[in-house]
Amino acid sequence: RRRRAAVAQRASRVNPDDFSDVCEQTGITLSRYLIESTKRGVIDSDLASVFNSIREASKVISKLVNTAPLRQAELLGLEGEVNVQGEDQKKLDVITNDVFKAALQYTGKLGTLASEEEDAPVIGTNASDALPVLSDTFAETGKYVCVFDPLDGSSNVDAGIPVGTIFGVFREPDADACELPDDLDQLSSEEAQCLAGALQPGKALVASGYVLYSASTELVLTIGRGVIGFTLDASIGEFVLTRPTIEIPKRGKIYSLNQANINEWDEPMQKYIQAIRSGSGESGKAYSLRYIGSMVGDIHRTLLYGGIFAYPADSKNQDGKLRLLYEGAPMSMIMEQAGGKAVTGHSRVLDIPPTKVHQRVPVILGSPEDVDECQKYYFESNDPVLKARCEARLQGLAKA
Repeated sequence: RRRRAAVAQRASRVNPDDFSDVCEQTGITLSRYLIESTKRGVIDSDLASVFNSIREASKVISKLVNTAPLRQAELLGLEGEVNVQGEDQKKLDVITNDVFKAALQYTGKLGTLASEEEDAPVIGTNASDALPVLSDTFAETGKYVCVFDPLDGSSNVDAGIPVGTIFGVFREPDADACELPDDLDQLSSEEAQCLAGALQPGKALVASGYVLYSASTELVLTIGRGVIGFTLDASIGEFVLTRPTIEIPKRGKIYSLNQANINEWDEPMQKYIQAIRSGSGESGKAYSLRYIGSMVGDIHRTLLYGGIFAYPADSKNQDGKLRLLYEGAPMSMIMEQAGGKAVTGHSRVLDIPPTKVHQRVPVILGSPEDVDECQKYYFESNDPVLKARCEARLQGLAKA
């Protein structure tokens, strides 16, 4: 049954080899890929419009990141504000959030936006004097929800270390059919509708992706039919197809996480890491540690080379530190679509229903055999507190 499903999935992918009249000078651009996907009925024109906005915003952010060292007073350092999660906002956090939000809002195709840098979800369609609404239809609430982290790893920009953008797209649900948390007394009906649109489990995602700003700018995307990668060609201002199919190796030999916290982790994770770094794990080989400290960079390497990435729970952060809605869930969809797995320890990340926009979650992502091996340590654990935490997340009872 699994084999038939895998074959069906591969058959339903948009195969760039089937495209006709491809320009020899540019290759297949993201624009062309979206047009072909729309013509084949894989995505609709509204979703294509959302992706086009993400593409344009990413090009602007790439330029900002690359020129930041030359414009330090404008772009580097702290903004002087603290976000809803108690984190100091960098100037680039605020600027890139405004860029991404503005690009998405004016599509008219989004009902709701949720960002790491916003205290709460916001309406996804916006009008302004500079950009007037073209028609009443254009101004209507769209049918998609976009969640995003505009600049993951922003503290690394000053040092020239890779950073990235993470995004996920849901369908806008029927607000009357949504189950919302109980503490909504102070919300207006508009705010409640926004919240209903954003609080969906990762398995409801229709698309997700990330953009890596590094030696090159790469956009990795899934629409639920495998994973594909594009690289920005600055000379023509287009993302060009460079990775027609991204499939993670079944097992790797690299582990990526902040090993300095090992004494604070849950016992299953401690035992797993001790086994693979000593060569006493299932592969019989000692794994190498590679850790950038920027989720996009670490996940990108893991996708291409295999292995495992984790930001596990610890004694200080029992629900992890990465945000479920716009970090954990989109990256988990990408990982699963590439043939990998994504768990919290006991549970699948995509099954967890968020109860708060900025809810945190432990994540263990990577090659399927590596994740399976790690998960065995959790299944063998007799720690009732650990099991209770995992069960609470699945039941929508986790803390924010």
